[in-house]
Amino acid sequence: MAKGLTKSQKAGLPRRILIRKNDEVEVIAGRDRGKRGRVLHVDRSTGKVLVEHVNMVKRHTRANPARQIKGGIAERESPISVSNVMLVCPACGPVRIAHKIDTTAGKPRRVRVCRKCGAPLEKK
Repeated sequence: MAKGLTKSQKAGLPRRILIRKNDEVEVIAGRDRGKRGRVLHVDRSTGKVLVEHVNMVKRHTRANPARQIKGGIAERESPISVSNVMLVCPACGPVRIAHKIDTTAGKPRRVRVCRKCGAPLEKK
C-alpha cells in the first residue's frame, strides 16, 4: 500500500470535500495562484474541482455537422485539485472551514462557518 494514505483512501472511497458547487474559491497553488472563481463541478472520487476561468486548456475539436458542433480550438476549464483551492469568506477572504450546529429552523443542521470571523458560509 502507498505510504501516508488513510483507510478510506486505500479502499478507493470518495474523499470528504468541504467545498460545494457555486462556492467562491481562490487558487492558492499552481500557475493560476491568486485567481478567484465559482465552483462549477466537484468530483469527490478524484478529489478535483472545476473552477470558472481557472486552469484553462486548449481543446482541439473536430467539426461534426450532425450534432451542430463547430470545429476549431476551444478554451475550457480543466479540473484542479481540491487541495489547491480555498473557500472565500465575503468578510475575510480565503479561509478554512469550521462547522457549527444551527437549530434556528427547529431541526439541528450542520452549517459551514468561517474559522476567522465565524460568519456562515452558506448561500441562501
